[in-house]
Amino acid sequence: MKSRYTSMIIASALAGALLIGCGEEAKEAKLAGLKKKQSELAKQIADLEKELATGKDSLAVRSKDVAVVELKPRTFDHYVQTQGLVESEDNILISAKGMGVVTQVLVKEGQQVAKGQTLAQIDNSVIVRNIEGLKAQLELAVSVFERQKNLWDQKIGTEVQYLQAKTQKESLEKQLAAVQEQNEQTKIKSPVAGIIDLLNVKVGENISPGMPAALVTNNDDLKVKAHVSEAYVASVKKGNRITVVFPDINKQVQATVSFVGRNIDPLSRTFAIEAELPSNPDLRPNMTALLKIVYESFPSALVVPVNTVQDIKGEKVVYTAEAQGNKTVVKKNSVTVNGVFDGGAQVEGLKAGDKVISAGFQGLSEGQYVTIQ
Repeated sequence: MKSRYTSMIIASALAGALLIGCGEEAKEAKLAGLKKKQSELAKQIADLEKELATGKDSLAVRSKDVAVVELKPRTFDHYVQTQGLVESEDNILISAKGMGVVTQVLVKEGQQVAKGQTLAQIDNSVIVRNIEGLKAQLELAVSVFERQKNLWDQKIGTEVQYLQAKTQKESLEKQLAAVQEQNEQTKIKSPVAGIIDLLNVKVGENISPGMPAALVTNNDDLKVKAHVSEAYVASVKKGNRITVVFPDINKQVQATVSFVGRNIDPLSRTFAIEAELPSNPDLRPNMTALLKIVYESFPSALVVPVNTVQDIKGEKVVYTAEAQGNKTVVKKNSVTVNGVFDGGAQVEGLKAGDKVISAGFQGLSEGQYVTIQ
């Protein structure tokens, strides 16, 4: 009996130990499960935080600072640009009509002269003596003629005597006029009013017809001449408005086309044009000018800075900024360019009031958030 009792005690002890061991294993399993869930939750939290951070960074990348210009209709000119030279109608190189030795120079370079003023005198001493002799002879011939005429009026004397006296007087008058004309040719005169720009004569020098004696310039009657490509032969017409720019003196004037040549130069493939210029003391003959000849003008055009027009796969695109709720987004606009002049592009496809992105437009995409600075 004792042995049986002992066995029962041992069995009970073993069963209790087994129950205790099973309870500890269950707790450990539960703890491991909770730790696993904790690990999974931690990973999920980290992933969500990463996604949120990535989303904020992406929004920051998409939102970009830009500058805009609001489109307003304005006048826009289409023009052809070319170079020209200033010419003076009264820019005259004067030469002597006769030959001889220069005895007087009556002006200086830079001096203002009047039309018909004598600039220099060629030796005319022989001609002057001839004039004096003819004047004396003419004086006598006039006196004789008047006496003969009085007698003839009184029917005294013969008609032959009267006619001889008349012929002698008239002959001497013609001789005197011819010699006086020769005397005038010994004077070098200015045919126009202006300024002596060049004086090429000195006292004691021999001069002859054709030799340049002086250059007289008058800035009251100036014009600009230029040549235009034959591609614009149908566009450039008489009366077209021109802006004439003088880069050397930083000036510009407005003019109109006064002449359009009909001939096309076979070498340069250009035709000539002219425009009259207003009187201006700063302008000089042969001065270089830049001509902008307006051949078409639009009084109400939509014009954007030419650099805002992008070529994307053959499509002309301009980006504008539009309000979307409390945000500003990018809109992609396909446009047609009708002309590019002076850094501006005339476009179709936009409307007045559109806000064209003028700075920061590189790399933008449709719908992207932007901030207008």
